[in-house]
Amino acid sequence: MKTLRTPDERFAGLPDFAFEPHYLDINDGDGGTLRVHYLDEGPADAAPVLLMHGEPSWSFLYRHMIPVLVAAGHRVVAPDLVGFGRSDKPTETTDYSYARHVAWMADVLFDHLDLTDITYFGQDWGGMIGLRLVAEHPHRFARVVIGNTGLPTGDGKISKAFLEWQRFSKESPVFPIGKIIGGGCALPLSAEVTAGYDAPFPDDTYKAGARIFPTFVPTSPDDPSHDANVAAWSVLEKFDRPFLCAFSDSDPLTKGGDETFLRNVPGTAGQAHTTIVGAGHFLQEDKGPEVAQVIIDLIARG
Repeated sequence: MKTLRTPDERFAGLPDFAFEPHYLDINDGDGGTLRVHYLDEGPADAAPVLLMHGEPSWSFLYRHMIPVLVAAGHRVVAPDLVGFGRSDKPTETTDYSYARHVAWMADVLFDHLDLTDITYFGQDWGGMIGLRLVAEHPHRFARVVIGNTGLPTGDGKISKAFLEWQRFSKESPVFPIGKIIGGGCALPLSAEVTAGYDAPFPDDTYKAGARIFPTFVPTSPDDPSHDANVAAWSVLEKFDRPFLCAFSDSDPLTKGGDETFLRNVPGTAGQAHTTIVGAGHFLQEDKGPEVAQVIIDLIARG
C-alpha cells in the first residue's frame, strides 16, 4: 500500500510534548511494512500503563497525563494508531478497517513490545480497539480503565448526531482536525495546542485514515465487525479483573455508555467508578492530570 510519513519538523516545538519518539516496523497486511510511532516513558522494568487515543487525535492527547503517571513510578506506553500522529499514513481509505487497526496494534504491543501485566486506558477509538485487544489477549491485562468509549455491535440504536458525524467525515470538503478536537473539549484550546493536533496532517492527502474511521463504528447487525465485537463481549462478560469507568460529564456522544459495562463486566463490581467533571469528549485534554490520578489510584488498590 502507498503511505505518507509526516516530516519530523512538523512535530518540533509542540507545547508540553518533549517526549522521545520510538518507532518500529510492522506488517501492513498487504505485503509491505508500516512504521508505527509510540511513546515509552518511565522505568523500563515497571509494569506498563497503556494509553490509547482515538479519532482524530494522537499521543499528543496524553501529554498532561504521562508526566503524572511517570512521577508515580509507572512506565507509560502510548502508541499512535496507523494513520495518526507520527505513524505512517496509508493514503487510500480502503487500506483501513476496524479489523486491521486491531491487528496492527496487536503486532505493536504484543508481537514487538511483548507487553504484559498491562494497566490499560482507552478513550473513543482507543477504547474500541483496546477492548478488542483485551478480549483477544485477556491474560496480558491486569486492569482496565475506560472513558468516553464503547464497544458497539450494531444491534443497538445509533444516535442521529453520530450518523451526522459519519456523513461529515466522509463528505465535508474541509476536515479541520484541530478544530474538530477543540469542538469535543469543554475548555477552549490555544492556537498552539490546536496546531499540535493538526501537526500530523500537512494537507488532506494525509487524512484518509481520519476521514474513514467514523464509518467503521458498527451501526447495523450486518456490519463487518459485528461478529468480532459480539465475540469480544462474550469474553468481557467473564472478565473479572479490575475494570473501572471514568466517563466525563459533558460528552453527548458517549453519555450513559458506562452503564453497559457496569451491567455486563464482572470486573466493574466494587470499583471506584467516577465522573470526570468539567470535561468534554476529550477528557484527557480537559482534565488530564485528574484522569491520570484515577489510574494511579486504581493501581495502588492492587
